[in-house]
Amino acid sequence: MRLLRGLLAAALLAAAGGAAAQQDPVGQSALKRGLSAYQNGQQEAAIPALTEVAATGDASTRFLAEFYLARAYAEGAGAVANHTKAYVLYRKIADENVEVPERSQRAAYVAKALIALAGYVRSGLEEIDLPANPRSAARYLEHAATYFGDKDAQYELARTYLGAGGWSGGEISIGLHYLSVLTQAGHSGAQATLADLFWRGRHVKKDEARALALAGIAMANASEPERKWIEASYAGILCATPAPARAAAGGLADRWRKMLAAPATEPPGAPAGDLLPDRPCPNSEAVAAAPPPRAEAIRSAVMLDTTASKK
Repeated sequence: MRLLRGLLAAALLAAAGGAAAQQDPVGQSALKRGLSAYQNGQQEAAIPALTEVAATGDASTRFLAEFYLARAYAEGAGAVANHTKAYVLYRKIADENVEVPERSQRAAYVAKALIALAGYVRSGLEEIDLPANPRSAARYLEHAATYFGDKDAQYELARTYLGAGGWSGGEISIGLHYLSVLTQAGHSGAQATLADLFWRGRHVKKDEARALALAGIAMANASEPERKWIEASYAGILCATPAPARAAAGGLADRWRKMLAAPATEPPGAPAGDLLPDRPCPNSEAVAAAPPPRAEAIRSAVMLDTTASKK
């Protein structure tokens, strides 16, 4: 999942500035110090400053401090990690802001808080006897996905509805719809997940060529946090794809390349050179590392037809 870091923090901090900064210069200073430490991966240093602002700041600075304090507790290691505190803070943010206007500066933060909250509810939290409840988790994701239009929430909701759990046909259709839309929008996680569905023939008709093409597109689009699992998924599909399907996938890729208005570029943060390290197939065949075209080139060519879903 893509994390909110500097850009959103800077935007909301700026909105909280001005007159508020004149009224509460100490709180603003502590907030900037805490955010700087968090953004540099120093959760242990961020927590005291963010805790101070969460306890004494005004409404805007307190909201931002609570959000990043929850993240610091959730992402921290060792003694810094405290999932109970993270859960409580995410729940507080959701309860107090669940119906803020979708154009509010808080909206993106609230959506991410709902996604994090859904993760805890889906898995449960043993230390506070919170039982695992995938259906309640889906409700949180549904609100973030529909009311706030958050793409990561849409992706997580799709994964939920298309996974195990006895979901209804309508919910499965919603999941397929979100994967289709996100695939066209260039969401690499959705592309890789959809590729896996085509590969397995789960909820859609099995299509090895389309699975390989989509997996390659996802690999080319992947950002650093998700590259490892997407590359592994691509390699697994490629190694098991028979020659005829590989040829068909290559044909698809060739057509999509002709639709590109400009050469595809690697996503920010992608390493130079080959996208894959040396990763041979079980038969010692080398995994091809040449990136296929990006999803923007195939908005029409790879539109998922949900009518092809299994009944």
